[in-house]
Amino acid sequence: MRGKLDTEAYLERSGVNWTSIRPVYIYGPLNYNPVEEWFFHRLKAGRPIPVPGSGLQVTQLGHVKDLSDAFVAALGNPKASREVFNISGERFVTFDGIAKACAKAMGAPEPELVHFNAKDFDFGKKKAFPMRDQHFFASVDKAQELLGWTPKFGLVDGLKDSYSKDFGLGQFRKAADFETDDLILEKLGKRVRTFA
Repeated sequence: MRGKLDTEAYLERSGVNWTSIRPVYIYGPLNYNPVEEWFFHRLKAGRPIPVPGSGLQVTQLGHVKDLSDAFVAALGNPKASREVFNISGERFVTFDGIAKACAKAMGAPEPELVHFNAKDFDFGKKKAFPMRDQHFFASVDKAQELLGWTPKFGLVDGLKDSYSKDFGLGQFRKAADFETDDLILEKLGKRVRTFA
């Protein structure tokens, strides 16, 4: 985030015409870093989903198509000149809520959620969860007002779109890796029962 702020400050001082688009977490088909894929892998395998902390951390996801619409709305738009826009979905969701929404989107049973304290583990360079363990969300009101942009995808519909056009077809960016999950589950005394 610091780099983005420094870049925006530099552009402001330079006198050039600029617009900054700040996505929160982006999801959807062919997205370079689809956070939903992490959940889909666990749901498909019938595994518990490890979630840091209480699982009530509030965040926000925006569909990749909504992001591209925001870029188009900003191009050549004088109202976008020298402005910063947050782009994401309109509604906030908890970490637990994302896991449940992913299950609903792919027609899977409601997942078993296992909460853990990340400070109790040493995962090395591996990530045990695809998002920052903190609240992370932003208002999209400014983009709606100045750009006339509104997200078209609600979370479950967007996740269905992602699943049906990407993961559900066997296309994903990263293979399933449950190594950190197994460390968490073993330490918490949980047994892993997967679908055959």
